[in-house]
Amino acid sequence: MDKRYGAAAIDQEKCLCSPIAFNPKLLEVIPAENIEKDYGCGDPTRWIKKGDIVLDLGSGSGKNAFICAQVVGKSGHVIGIDRNNEMLALSRQAAPIVAARIGFSNMTFLEGDIQALDSMQGNGEQLVKDASIDVVISNCVLNLVNPSDRERLLRNIKRVLRRNGRVAISDIVSNKKVPLNLQEDPELWSGCISGAWQEDQFINDFKNLGFKEVICVDRSSMPWKVIEGIEFRSITLTGYL
Repeated sequence: MDKRYGAAAIDQEKCLCSPIAFNPKLLEVIPAENIEKDYGCGDPTRWIKKGDIVLDLGSGSGKNAFICAQVVGKSGHVIGIDRNNEMLALSRQAAPIVAARIGFSNMTFLEGDIQALDSMQGNGEQLVKDASIDVVISNCVLNLVNPSDRERLLRNIKRVLRRNGRVAISDIVSNKKVPLNLQEDPELWSGCISGAWQEDQFINDFKNLGFKEVICVDRSSMPWKVIEGIEFRSITLTGYL
């Protein structure tokens, strides 16, 4: 999966996730390569506010982070986390270009696993500190985390958020539990299928974390794919602590 995702930072691969339209005005300052090599299924950036400290899980080419950087302005900050070196190089290369075009620099891109935000760094601090984030976003990335790591992922999302912190999560979900034979298919993993949460479980997991008003603010009416009778579609979930 990492090889396929990393290769997509070099050559555009349209099949990784389903496309979505973004505000064209917010795309004007972003290099074309970063837009072309973004692989999402929704637009969680619509729920960002001026002054927010944003954590983008699985920031990839940086497109969502660069959009957020414009919305939060000088008083805000955007932190992107990604494990893939090729994607990190792509976003880090574009960051000073975007900063020059918007007139300020408020972006940081870090290497790390999104489920391991509590991992200790060389400076003796966690990758992302407790209660340091206003809103956590991700775009078609949580489904790339192995189900065995979901509890740690969710625990860390809650840990890094401040009081009244928010989430805006776009992802691919299923209407039925994904069976083991699909979970073990490496091509379906990178295609946002194998690790898809069952939709009702996805919502309940955030409710069980203590998030309030957990709702699907966007939900595709038609399935993106149907495999072995299981419907896979994109949703965007929001909620707050």
